[in-house]
Amino acid sequence: MIIKEFCAENLTDLHRLTSPDIARVELCDNLAVGGTTPSYGVIKEANRYLHEKGITTAIMIRPRGGDFVYNDLELRTMEEDLLRAAELGSDALVLGLLTADNQLDTEGIEQLLPSTQGLPLVFHMAFDQIPPKDQFQAMDTLIDSGFTRILTHGNPDGKSDIFHNVEHLKALIEHAADRIEILIGGGISNSNAEELVTLTRAKQVHGTRLIG
Repeated sequence: MIIKEFCAENLTDLHRLTSPDIARVELCDNLAVGGTTPSYGVIKEANRYLHEKGITTAIMIRPRGGDFVYNDLELRTMEEDLLRAAELGSDALVLGLLTADNQLDTEGIEQLLPSTQGLPLVFHMAFDQIPPKDQFQAMDTLIDSGFTRILTHGNPDGKSDIFHNVEHLKALIEHAADRIEILIGGGISNSNAEELVTLTRAKQVHGTRLIG
């Protein structure tokens, strides 16, 4: 069975979702910049509404659009947002931190871990900016840091069509070896999800076009 995660911008489309068609929602604001942290009220109401429908939530923690290199003030903001999202009953937390040379920001991640309150952690598509040759080691580091899932487009060559990235996605999934979940996303819809799952051997898909 394919696990489908719908990417939702605030509360707009939540009334259209049904379980088990959609098992999980990644909740964010500002999809135009790739998603940022939704407001306290949005997180609270989305968690309440979706949990009543049997749908779990993953909350984006990202203080701004642009790159994923964060200064001390931004990290403190993320700490506070993580704490609030956990307090509001979120099921998972989604974040991504990189250094200026597109490697994992392990120091920043370590700083944020206490604020996650032990909730499952997802590393979002910032992962795709890590050089492909370094992604396997980065995955191992994320596993050691307690992350449970990686969202990736599998984009090693800059091509936007996810079908061009099938071989790299397969390699990532094989390397994961069930130690961490690989969630594929970017250009996935109801019409191509099953084909991509077959080609990549993924078990989970993510997108904004997974509902009719």
